[in-house]
Amino acid sequence: MFPPIKKILFIGAGAMGASYMSLFYAKDKDCVSVVAKGDRYNRLSEHGLIINGKQYFPKLLRPAEKDQLSDLIIIAVKHHDLPDAIRDIYNFVGEKTLILSIMNGIESEEQIASVYGKEKILYAIVVGISAVKEKNCINFSPTGKLFFGEKNNTHISEKVKAVQSLFDTFGIIYETPKDMIRTLWWKFMINTGINQVSAVLGANYGIFQKSKEAKELMEEAMQEVISIAKFRGIHLYDKDIDEWYTFLSNQPPEGKTSMLQDFEARRKTEVEMFAGKVIELGKKYDIPTPLNDTLFRIIKAIEYQWEV
Repeated sequence: MFPPIKKILFIGAGAMGASYMSLFYAKDKDCVSVVAKGDRYNRLSEHGLIINGKQYFPKLLRPAEKDQLSDLIIIAVKHHDLPDAIRDIYNFVGEKTLILSIMNGIESEEQIASVYGKEKILYAIVVGISAVKEKNCINFSPTGKLFFGEKNNTHISEKVKAVQSLFDTFGIIYETPKDMIRTLWWKFMINTGINQVSAVLGANYGIFQKSKEAKELMEEAMQEVISIAKFRGIHLYDKDIDEWYTFLSNQPPEGKTSMLQDFEARRKTEVEMFAGKVIELGKKYDIPTPLNDTLFRIIKAIEYQWEV
């Protein structure tokens, strides 16, 4: 039997990470810590986080601190910050530590496993949360659903059972699908569509709930992912887009994707992880990806303007 999870460490206090951190903190603030360094450590120490109107001051740990092993580490950083995050959690990973990445994309688990071992990794995605961050203020609703587990969950492992028990205790909405890799690609399909198109259009969720043209652009980008997934032996279908619409319909119309928020704040986006990966795999399998090619060029050109 896997030991019960009592100490939870977050790295990444953006909209997603802070939202989930607050769900644990609200019931037991002593079980949660956040890794931070430099100016971010100072800002969090001085101002904390204001989440849905309530101020939180979670326990902060610098990467160099010792004797602070965690039972579960939740990684919620941007794609380009993952190498630093992998280094920064080193002192907190023990023999029984589990690592859960709730990042976007399809590769973060493999990168983490290459350093800490695949036996410590559980796969995860979050769908349906609408979280917006401005400075140290985060507002989120609904909380969405966290899908997690081993690659294959036909039989539930003791590690997964331990995390399920934790989530049950804290009221975290979750599901453990049988085929977690397919679920990972389903989220990749969603993000490749709505994140990138929303950023280029400057469109909130309400636009995608109502505009035929916005929906068509989103679906076209998603279809390119579906075509590539089939070459990887991953079965995605048109009905998987329909399933996304169930979540989309429950989003607040004024809600914004993470990439649209990056655009508005003039932050580096995760376009390399979305369109960039689609283009790379499209070339590998000789599959045309014209819309993702175009989205990639537009987004990179806009990012360039922020730098000059």
